[in-house]
Amino acid sequence: MARFRGARSMKARFRAWAYGLTALTVLGLAGAGGCAPWRAIEAVEVLGDIAAGPKPSRLKRITPEPRRDPVAYVVAGRRRQGDLYRPGESAKAALVLVPGIARAGKDDPRLVALANTLARARFTVLVPDIENLRALRVSPADAVAIADAINYLAGHYLATELPAGGNGGRGEPATVGLIAISYAAGPAVLAALRPDTRRRVRFVFIIGGYYDSEAVLTFFTTGYYRDGPNEPWLHRTPNAYGKWVFVKSNAGRISDPGDGAVLERMAERKMANLGADITDLVAALGAEGRAVYALLANSDPARVPALIAALPEGVRADIMALDIKRQDLSKIEARLILVHGRDDAIIPYSESKALAAAAPEGQAALYVVDSLAHVDLGAAGLIDTLILWRAAYRLLSEREED
Repeated sequence: MARFRGARSMKARFRAWAYGLTALTVLGLAGAGGCAPWRAIEAVEVLGDIAAGPKPSRLKRITPEPRRDPVAYVVAGRRRQGDLYRPGESAKAALVLVPGIARAGKDDPRLVALANTLARARFTVLVPDIENLRALRVSPADAVAIADAINYLAGHYLATELPAGGNGGRGEPATVGLIAISYAAGPAVLAALRPDTRRRVRFVFIIGGYYDSEAVLTFFTTGYYRDGPNEPWLHRTPNAYGKWVFVKSNAGRISDPGDGAVLERMAERKMANLGADITDLVAALGAEGRAVYALLANSDPARVPALIAALPEGVRADIMALDIKRQDLSKIEARLILVHGRDDAIIPYSESKALAAAAPEGQAALYVVDSLAHVDLGAAGLIDTLILWRAAYRLLSEREED
């Protein structure tokens, strides 16, 4: 038992040493780069709490427990609900945290932990309940649900938590931030571009997001991607889960209900076990279903554009509607903060590079690390930690009262 306690003590001393080393490093960088030292340390604490999840961390020790309340709201006659996380001390800013594609939705433990971290950093956080994302689907209609969350939170924040006069007394509409993960990047950017929300979105922070729908389809079906326009093809083995999320998301957009049902079963079987045999289901597909499966089974990146063109009309329409590349990004007023890992096997990091390049000049900040494991913060090396610290510092800099 004594030996075990000694091992735990050594681990604790190592964590304290690592924290101290990181803090000293970022303080040195902060001093050299003109950053605020207190915010530099706070960014270290935020990263530590994200990595800790629900487990103890320094940020949890030094900040009061946030409050999580269910909320119901109506925007333009549409009834919505979600969870509102309030800091234990006065809020400095507000943001909408969009759930990823997960059955637990707003109640996913990882998302709950992230919302609590952001609340401890003095953001008021609204996590909307988006039925499509809980059903493992992505739709252009999700942009409306996100826009409603933005408008509700901006009004709530203006009415209850900002100083009198609105938006810090500047006489402007209250602005909020937006955080989206993975495939939710498309609906989030669409929401930020809407005329009714454009001036209300201060920043969009995207983790593991995308820009070009065709490029994403090419990657998760063939494993090929380009590191930039006109660059040669690169290859890595994709995580096949993303391919079956696509099938699940689009099964209901096929006019043949029989094919839609078969594709739905196919996706459910594969998402439960990527190694599962689906030969029986493939044999049951009609013309529309076979067009979808032809894309999935293809391994040649040169064939992808023609295979997309051959997809059922409903599927193609939604692919185009969710394609950020087709949007006029010159109209976006929000700043973009983009984080991506080179090890991402669902959406390649080149997508965040492309989105940053397409944004209005000076309006996007890109942070690419070697290892992010899609959207999970795992053990990172010093260089990756410092890059993520810069992203966290940038996020904290967006608080309106800083």
